[in-house]
Amino acid sequence: MSAVEVQEKGAPRKTAQQQAWDIAARVCDPEIPVLTIADLGILRSVEVHDAGTPAASAPRVDASRPAVRVTITPTYSGCPALDAIRDDVVAEFAREGQSAEVVTVLSPAWTTDWMSAAGRAKLEEYGIAPPSGHSRAGGHSGPVRLALAVKCPQCQSLHTKELTRFGSTSCKALYVCQDCKEPFDYFKVL
Repeated sequence: MSAVEVQEKGAPRKTAQQQAWDIAARVCDPEIPVLTIADLGILRSVEVHDAGTPAASAPRVDASRPAVRVTITPTYSGCPALDAIRDDVVAEFAREGQSAEVVTVLSPAWTTDWMSAAGRAKLEEYGIAPPSGHSRAGGHSGPVRLALAVKCPQCQSLHTKELTRFGSTSCKALYVCQDCKEPFDYFKVL
């Protein structure tokens, strides 16, 4: 791993590792373009390798710049956006003159608990109700969990109803608000 420091104009010194994370974190989710892969929590790690030790199978764009390995975990194993995300990460690094290899890991499985607070706020602002509560993926034990009402992202009413368990994508459900009558997606707790 490289400990090379990079100076961006007007910014404090960043290591190559930090700069690489920032590049990967700019990539937006193709299904919900207001969220980055960092907001979603699917960006798991970014490793920078010195020019002498490139990431395995990563084509070199500029041999004087470090190669990067980006690890992501899809929201679910059959996510149709996975190839687009992989291509977008590689393209984002190519714009910066760097090569990148994208590795997909399925374990541990992604959970909505990994979404950032900023990502949840962006979802609501975009008109998608963010996940409420925590997933059971962590093996929570204790009292039986009750389903909570889903708040309408338009009028903030809790008087909502699920229309269908699967919405525009598998990770969302379609709801309607009984007060303002607007339909909306709800990002399910996974």
